[in-house]
Amino acid sequence: MQDYEKLGLFYLGREHDLTSARTLDTPILYDSRDLVTHAVCVGMTGSGKTGLCLSLIEEAAIDGVPVIAIDPKGDLADLLLTFPGLSAQEFRPWIDEDEARRAGLSPDAFAAQQADAWKKGLADSGQDGARIERLRAAADFAIYTPGSSAGLPVSVLSSFAAPPDAIRQDAELLSERASNTATSLLSLAGVDAPPRSREHTIVTTVLMSAWKEGTDLDLASLIQRVQTPPFTKVGVVDLDAFFPQRDRFELAMRFNGVLAAPGFEQWFEGEPLDPAQLLHTADGRPRVVVFSIAHLGDAERMFFVSLLFNQMLAWMRGLTGTSSLRTVLYMDEIAGFLPPVADPPSKLPLLTLLKQGRAFGLGVVLATQNPVDLDYKGLSNIGTWFLGRLQTERDKARVLDGLDGAAAGGLDRSEADRLLSALGKRVFMLHNVHDHAPRVFQTRWTMSYLRGPLSRDQIRLLMAGRRPHESPASSARPTRPRSAVAASGAEGGGALPVLAPGIQQVFLPRPASGAPPVYSAVVLGAARVAFSDSTLGVDAARDVVYTTSVTDAAVPVEWSAAVAVDIQVARLLNAPEPGASFQPLPPAAAQARNYATWQKAFGQWLAQNEKLELLRHRESALTSRPGETERDFRIRVQDSGRTARDQALEAVRQKYAARQATLAEQLRRADAAVGRETEQASQQKLQTALSVGATLVGAFFGRKMVSAGTLGRATTAARGVGRSMKESSDVQRASESAGAVRARQQQLEDQIQEETRTIAANFDQPAAFERVTLLPRRGQVTVQLLALGWDPD
Repeated sequence: MQDYEKLGLFYLGREHDLTSARTLDTPILYDSRDLVTHAVCVGMTGSGKTGLCLSLIEEAAIDGVPVIAIDPKGDLADLLLTFPGLSAQEFRPWIDEDEARRAGLSPDAFAAQQADAWKKGLADSGQDGARIERLRAAADFAIYTPGSSAGLPVSVLSSFAAPPDAIRQDAELLSERASNTATSLLSLAGVDAPPRSREHTIVTTVLMSAWKEGTDLDLASLIQRVQTPPFTKVGVVDLDAFFPQRDRFELAMRFNGVLAAPGFEQWFEGEPLDPAQLLHTADGRPRVVVFSIAHLGDAERMFFVSLLFNQMLAWMRGLTGTSSLRTVLYMDEIAGFLPPVADPPSKLPLLTLLKQGRAFGLGVVLATQNPVDLDYKGLSNIGTWFLGRLQTERDKARVLDGLDGAAAGGLDRSEADRLLSALGKRVFMLHNVHDHAPRVFQTRWTMSYLRGPLSRDQIRLLMAGRRPHESPASSARPTRPRSAVAASGAEGGGALPVLAPGIQQVFLPRPASGAPPVYSAVVLGAARVAFSDSTLGVDAARDVVYTTSVTDAAVPVEWSAAVAVDIQVARLLNAPEPGASFQPLPPAAAQARNYATWQKAFGQWLAQNEKLELLRHRESALTSRPGETERDFRIRVQDSGRTARDQALEAVRQKYAARQATLAEQLRRADAAVGRETEQASQQKLQTALSVGATLVGAFFGRKMVSAGTLGRATTAARGVGRSMKESSDVQRASESAGAVRARQQQLEDQIQEETRTIAANFDQPAAFERVTLLPRRGQVTVQLLALGWDPD
């Protein structure tokens, strides 16, 4: 395992010493949980900002974290240019031939040069083709082009659909959602209508009135409701006094002009703009979704980005809280979407995401080369700053102001100023509120080939074979059996029969209007079926509606042949459609006493046949919710596992932190002792050498008789030799002590690594589910309606 391959940590580069302009071996490992307090990346053109941000996205994908990336320039599509073989043949179709000509090389030679550069750059960062393979296997990468057929299509119709119940039941959230959507629509139509203007108020009210009823809208129905609203007052003022009909017609025509614009139909094709569906594949794999909007005009960009932010808000509020990173929302070139003064449609939802995303595991990452164009009140919610080379002193001053605000006065401004002034290409200062001090690092080499913005044709080539083949949607409901009379071929055309007192009748609506219907008789039952299991934590109920035919047999109603009807009881009609005719009523259906018998049999049949199928993940003790797909349950299990994994890793870190600190202090003292003993031994050796030399000189050049002084010096020299040998022994013992501490340090690190590998092995196991079937218990089936039904099919 490479030194940077750590669970829950993103490898962004290696530490850089600005004094010596040298990159060190220490990897920069960014804790993924720190990203839930969001990040901003600032740097001028050529600073390496794009490479750093793409590296962050690559690391998130490897860690299994899905990403939604908004790309105003076209650079982020490079995430799909990953070549594990690192061969010239892989690079050749994607090189910029103009750049090759400027370099004086043929396209083939330039492709070889780029392949060699990427191979060397990855090797210098400790990476290789195997890690690229790992990246490609970790997530699904896709490019969406709203309003264009170049990439995968995406439909904005879901943005006008009724929000989830959690939002509809909260008046403040519903009002905010409707207001933001209205601002986006009016901006797209070129209507300057700030909040509380009459145009903004009428559109917001139309949206809220439909959504409160659970009604989905599209742009055509919105135009109709703006012209003829389903209400007569706005506040306490009459509608026509507040917004006259002529003026409403003009506003409707502005929207109609948008709808009728050539090519606008492409905004309604493709997958819905639904983060819950976009962030994972059908089998639960995380996705890196790039929304390329370089081809759009300014108004269309603002419209799409603000709608996407609102969709992210609605999705986020339906999640449970977590302390782990669940999703990354990245936007390049944020200038204009979060300005310091104006309030474009994108600003309010983005500020809300920055304020509330942390609680739901959403990490927002913003990038810009123009820091003066950002709202620093919004950026005060950001905990991580990646700061590269800046263009002007004014930019540096604004960045320092923003850092001051984020650090709440804890920033050493002069030191930060010094570091920012010394940054070079691909060298960034990392200021993280979770760290003690800023760090300077050189970014790692991206695994994606940074060839620059891709053209529409290149995006189309990358997404070839991935566009869905749409088929006309069928509006027909499931076929339901007709009555015995109708099945025998008897002609319809009769009037509604007169029923005996006590027989309740209802009429099923048709999915589409047409010729007057011919109704046939069925028995319709509606009930609420409850399921509960305290062990699994299940307490759910569902409403069911069934119909079954009435025959002339000995048992005229067989519930075993019943068909489920997807309709709410409240939508059943009390009267037939005008001009309708009726098949003859079977005799059994005309007798009131039969309905009590059929109701009892209906309840018994439901108790025996209704069931709730759920999935159970034994390891996490999680059970799927009623109506939750296997894909969504798998994602929830993955989120739970990632949170548990992070908690386990944190426990390991805390478990060994004190011992690591103790060993580090012991090693520091042992190294200091080695230095001290070495110095003493050196001095003693020098003194001994001088003493021995003086003795020898006196002995050879003195008088014939050896004097007493000469004998004294010899004795002193001999004692010095002894002390020198003792000092050498002290040095050896100090060195052995330091070595023992290092050995204990390595042993501890090996133990930590082993526990980390064990955690990884435990959480890397594929999730295995078991199926659980619940049946309703006694008293959990409540028949709410048993009536004669008239079926128009």
